[in-house]
Amino acid sequence: MSETWLDISGLEKKFVSNQGVVHALHNLHLKVEEGEFITVIGPSGCGKSTLLRIIAGLDTKYDGQVQLAGEPIKAPGIDKGFIFQEPRLFPWLTVEKNIASDLSLGNAEVRRKVGELIELVRLQGFEKSFPKELSGGMAQRVAIARALLRNPRILLLDEPFGALDAFTRAHMQDVLLDIWQANKTTMIFVTHDIDEAVFLADRIVILKPRPGEIQKVIKVDLPFPRKKASTAFQEFRYAVLREFEQIDEFRPGEAGAGI
Repeated sequence: MSETWLDISGLEKKFVSNQGVVHALHNLHLKVEEGEFITVIGPSGCGKSTLLRIIAGLDTKYDGQVQLAGEPIKAPGIDKGFIFQEPRLFPWLTVEKNIASDLSLGNAEVRRKVGELIELVRLQGFEKSFPKELSGGMAQRVAIARALLRNPRILLLDEPFGALDAFTRAHMQDVLLDIWQANKTTMIFVTHDIDEAVFLADRIVILKPRPGEIQKVIKVDLPFPRKKASTAFQEFRYAVLREFEQIDEFRPGEAGAGI
């Protein structure tokens, strides 16, 4: 990590709903270094997903500046991978064809890269399987591999493991860390789970309730691999929890498992 890769300055976002004007994000400033893993956590409705959509170029109606690699983000593109809570695979395509998507497996270089990604996300032997034959965690690994095939400058993940059971979720966290450590892709990961935030991140960004602005950024100085039962891990977990308890509108249970 050597330079500011994502630079957010004075970000303001408002939108109109049936209830009137909603102030989603307020005066948000954040600098992310290349190769960094950031988790974003905060109460429901604080603008976490809105922030990801702006970084992805899916929402361009805002005030302030958002730049990736020194260039303003003006539209979606293959340089910004986006992983949703649901895998959103094509049900009529096999695993390898879902990963390749609009690229032809007849191209030797594409096939080579798809093969490498299948190995990276631990799906060897399932290349010819269809989405209906996969578990939820396996399908999500296909979605991650599909995003990585385009060599994105940044990978944005919006609660991608939220619908998984606890065992599969823990396994997927390990898989994602393997991918990050192998590729050093810059990642922004939204979650409601404090344990997940501490387990994955270089830094944790805590957002206040709407309008979302940064409450605190906590650097996680724990070596990998991390053990959730360790004293050091639990100390970081409680540091994050204490920040939530300082938020006026915080209610126990809002910010995820283990609170």
